[in-house]
Amino acid sequence: MSEDATNHEALSTQHSAPDDDEISLLDLAIVLAKHKKLVLGLPLGAAIAAAIVTLLMSNIYTSTTKILPPQQNQSAAVAMLGQLSGQLSGQLGGLGGLAGGALGIKNPNDLYVGMLKSRTVADSLIDRFELKKVYDEDSYYYARKELEKKTAITAGRDGIITVEVEDRDPKRASAIANGYVEELYKLTQTLAVTEASQRRLFFERQLDQTRKNLANAEAAARQGLEKGGLVVIDAQGRGMVETTARLRGQIAVKEIRISAMRAFATGQNPDLKQAQHELDAMKQELAKMEGTSSGRDNAGSVGKADGMENLRLLRDVKYFETIFELLAKQYEIARIDEARDASLIQVLDKAVEPERKSKPKRALIVILTTLVAGFLAVIWAFMREAGERARQDPDQVSRLTALQSYLRWK
Repeated sequence: MSEDATNHEALSTQHSAPDDDEISLLDLAIVLAKHKKLVLGLPLGAAIAAAIVTLLMSNIYTSTTKILPPQQNQSAAVAMLGQLSGQLSGQLGGLGGLAGGALGIKNPNDLYVGMLKSRTVADSLIDRFELKKVYDEDSYYYARKELEKKTAITAGRDGIITVEVEDRDPKRASAIANGYVEELYKLTQTLAVTEASQRRLFFERQLDQTRKNLANAEAAARQGLEKGGLVVIDAQGRGMVETTARLRGQIAVKEIRISAMRAFATGQNPDLKQAQHELDAMKQELAKMEGTSSGRDNAGSVGKADGMENLRLLRDVKYFETIFELLAKQYEIARIDEARDASLIQVLDKAVEPERKSKPKRALIVILTTLVAGFLAVIWAFMREAGERARQDPDQVSRLTALQSYLRWK
């Protein structure tokens, strides 16, 4: 009898194992059913709350514009210089690549992205669209911060710059996006950004200084005429003075070009060496001409000290006239190139009024809120069930009491 009882007990134990597994699954279902109000009520309440909140949120519209900024290509001035007279092209032909070489920008689009993100552009847009009132801000600083949050400016690998603006008003969103392009165009008109702009600025400064020097030389010649009149100078002497003055002007412009080239070219640069060789040859020619002129003066062709002074005044006027003429031609070429480059800011996709909102995504928010709330409700239900069972076990009760005592601050 004892062996039969033992075998029956073993069989009972073997059959009880799967029963225990089924009971554990049933326990899970029982726990969820026991706390069904929590498991179903919390996600439902969270979904209703999320729906109400999203309905109260304002619709956000996103407007996008895409532009292609001008590329840093070699200016047309280099080709135009080859068509000028040999005198002009010989003196200033190498300045075409000065600004582009000195600029050294790896990606030109980064420059225009930085300009679009500048404080100057932001403040112009704030004043233009009254964004301080729109954003309910009292200062430009916080208005700029708010505009920065609502604007995304990126440069793609294809060379296209994308400007995205978010706003509650679809018309204002498209207007601000297009305003970025307009402000960029205005900014390029005032800054020397392109190679042609830098050349224009360089020649403009040189031209202003030469204009002042020419005015001073003409005033000095006028004073000499008013004091005692100019001594008559023969045609040969006048021609020698004009030729010498023109050569001096060419030398001055050549020196300006060489000093500018040294800012970005090494001493072994072929263009720099050639320019230096041309300058030395011109100086030698000038020395010969001045020596010939000095011999004629010593021989008495002019014959008077006043004549020497008149020659000097005439030489100064012709000298600055030559420089002014060469710089004025280069300045006009740079202005034409600058206007051409500025017009190359092309709008690929103009910002239009968006027809559909981009935010908030109400359905997605409600679904995600419901799933998270349901997960938390299930965890909370099992935690409550575990706590209730622990209170029924004397051993667990003592452990809970110890845990509560340790969690107290005092």
